[in-house]
Amino acid sequence: MIVWINGAFGAGKTQTAFELHRRIPHSFVFDPENAGFYIRRNVPDAVKQSDFQHYPMWRETNYGMLKYIAERYDGVVIVPMTVVHPPYFEEIAGRLRRDGIAVHHFALCASKDTLLRRLRSRGDGERSWAAQQIDRCIEGLRDETFRHHLETDGRSVQDAVERIAAFTKLELSPDERGVLRRRWDRLRTQWNHIRFFQ
Repeated sequence: MIVWINGAFGAGKTQTAFELHRRIPHSFVFDPENAGFYIRRNVPDAVKQSDFQHYPMWRETNYGMLKYIAERYDGVVIVPMTVVHPPYFEEIAGRLRRDGIAVHHFALCASKDTLLRRLRSRGDGERSWAAQQIDRCIEGLRDETFRHHLETDGRSVQDAVERIAAFTKLELSPDERGVLRRRWDRLRTQWNHIRFFQ
């Protein structure tokens, strides 16, 4: 099973993905951005795209990787990735579904003010690349392709995790961490996923 967590930048995809990973013992977090960073570093400037999702090989690589993992790994594959262009999503998730692989998609949604506040909390200002993508992401995620919207305004990461688990019928392990340990885990996840370049 693949659980794809979509949403605008600042929606909480990474935090939700890793919280799911902590609470689903047999799970793996797959990051499609890694293929994008590889492609970006290995394409001549003269033919570079503004967004690595525009490269057909980014979509093909992630489809191939996810197919390989899903067919051989008997756990849950968690994919935190913003994709708001329906044809691109279909090239990856749609193909996987046609291959008979269960792909559950959830779009974490929040107001623009909430997204900007969350981005600021992680060091991204209103002029950052991530902030400039908010309107495009909010609009794109309205498409029926990205159904199963989870509103996150005023809700915790724990709430999103529990709603995803309930929908997919995944059993979560008990969360016996205290408040400080939960906070530490969130900070560690945030630090580990800071991108020093786009």
